[in-house]
Amino acid sequence: MSQAAIPLWLRWAREIQAIAQTGLHFSANEFDRGRYQRLAEIASEIVSHFTQLPEETLLKSFLAQPGYATPKVDVRAAVFLDGRILMVQERTDGMWSLPGGWADVNMSPAAMVEREVWEESGFRVSARKVAGVFESNHDRDPINVYHAYKVLFLCDLVGGEARTSNETSAVQYFGRDELPPFSPFRTPERVVQEAFAHLDDPDRPAAFE
Repeated sequence: MSQAAIPLWLRWAREIQAIAQTGLHFSANEFDRGRYQRLAEIASEIVSHFTQLPEETLLKSFLAQPGYATPKVDVRAAVFLDGRILMVQERTDGMWSLPGGWADVNMSPAAMVEREVWEESGFRVSARKVAGVFESNHDRDPINVYHAYKVLFLCDLVGGEARTSNETSAVQYFGRDELPPFSPFRTPERVVQEAFAHLDDPDRPAAFE
């Protein structure tokens, strides 16, 4: 998603929150800390105004973010079998996404995406190639107001069999002309189309935004 497509209020709130978070981390002066605290409050007020989420909940979340403010990372796997792509149905909204999720601390990106596929679908895979790095669609989700990147991996199927999890209610392969409704905050259509483009052209370079 281009910067132009992100609502101005969300861009402003994100930047204010990032300044507040970084300032609170580095500042030892109580007067400056008070000013950064106020910036965090302003960011929570902006988001609350446009999303109807409680200011107190947002502020608590903002103040719990430690250290220098950086984007979060979401990893997703593109796994193909006979030209069909693996997708999982999310229990939370009943729609479909590529297996994946937020990256965990102390795991490499490749190991993380391989684990997510195993946990969500029952299949063992091996990450082979980064197909793309995208602006995350989480900027559209009023609950996830933090800036994030989405990393798409092409993965080779190694073994296992389809099974659901506490996060997924169905596991299925889909052809490009029979794709199900996407869970928009997890897997935007352009990410799936990029995966198919790499299936068509194994030499295609990684996409990025």
